[in-house]
Amino acid sequence: QVWNGVIPLLSDKFRVIAPDLRGHGRSSDGENSRFSFEELEGDLLQLLEKRRLARCHLVGLSAGGFLAMRMALDHPSRLTSLTVLGASARCDPHTKEVGENWAKTYETEGREALLLLLVKDLYYPEWIEAHLDYLDRMRSQFDERSFRAVALWGRAIQSFDLRGRLLRIRLPTLIIQAMDDRVIDGSHGRFLRQSIPGSELRLFRDTGHMIPVERPTETTQAISGFLQSVGSDSAAAGPSVPVA
Repeated sequence: QVWNGVIPLLSDKFRVIAPDLRGHGRSSDGENSRFSFEELEGDLLQLLEKRRLARCHLVGLSAGGFLAMRMALDHPSRLTSLTVLGASARCDPHTKEVGENWAKTYETEGREALLLLLVKDLYYPEWIEAHLDYLDRMRSQFDERSFRAVALWGRAIQSFDLRGRLLRIRLPTLIIQAMDDRVIDGSHGRFLRQSIPGSELRLFRDTGHMIPVERPTETTQAISGFLQSVGSDSAAAGPSVPVA
């Protein structure tokens, strides 16, 4: 659902593969899953093998952005370019507190309380006020497993830290960050821009953490323009865009 406003627009020019991360959407948790980034990397590599894709442009939002950066470091030969939205080099104290609050709220107050907290943390206030129907859709589509996954991921990201490794990323990289993100603020985008050689940064104002939901047209334009500018090497790799 997060990418629903972007995928149809991107699909005009690119082949888009949009997997649900484990525990999200229609993907299972996996047997005895620890919800670790090692597991997620394995999932994505299996997907590439199953689709017989040698390389791809990888796009990731939030935890998907964390995963995308790890893939760029651990498996650079499988990627043609990297795009991250609402991501950071590490889980700082503020983000850790946000994630822990999600987990505790789910455990002590239940689903509705967590849903309201997610809306507060993830969306720009004026946007959600103008799209109350979106809240109703979230309420109807989130099942017990979805809430549990949010709580588990809130704790799984606690130890994430790539600060000492980002200089090794040598892929064309686009960073998209929301200035009013209550989970990962705009300063993290600037840090990524300074740390990843040759990367580009786009900042969106009056936008919360869920950038593709709130700004689908601008998000599509930024990603599409970047992918088309990457160069002839990407054309040879094929226009595949897994979206994590």
